[in-house]
Amino acid sequence: MNATVKYTLARIGLFLAVFVVLLPVPMNILLKLMIAVLVSAGLAYLLLRGWRDEMATSLAAAAERRKVEKERLRAALAGDDRPAGTEGPASADEPANADGPASADEPANADRPASADDRAGPQA
Repeated sequence: MNATVKYTLARIGLFLAVFVVLLPVPMNILLKLMIAVLVSAGLAYLLLRGWRDEMATSLAAAAERRKVEKERLRAALAGDDRPAGTEGPASADEPANADGPASADEPANADRPASADDRAGPQA
């Protein structure tokens, strides 16, 4: 059985057990419900620690799976065939440059300071 379902049913069962015990006590029904909620919360904290930890672990694992799937889908939508976090070129045809291929607007050696030859313009 799923850990979340198991823990939730145990919490509901504790609440109902405490409420049934309080039924013969002569007091307002709303007060009985509030007392049952508080007492069952305390009992659940003490008695259901293992199931609560199991549920938290399963919820954390599910959140991690959703995060990985979301990153994979975003990479696929962006056109990146590689999964996120991988280094290096995706294929032998793709350059290993981290900035990607140089565009027509950007010279391939943009990181290098301009020399006197570059400033003079094209030579005829």
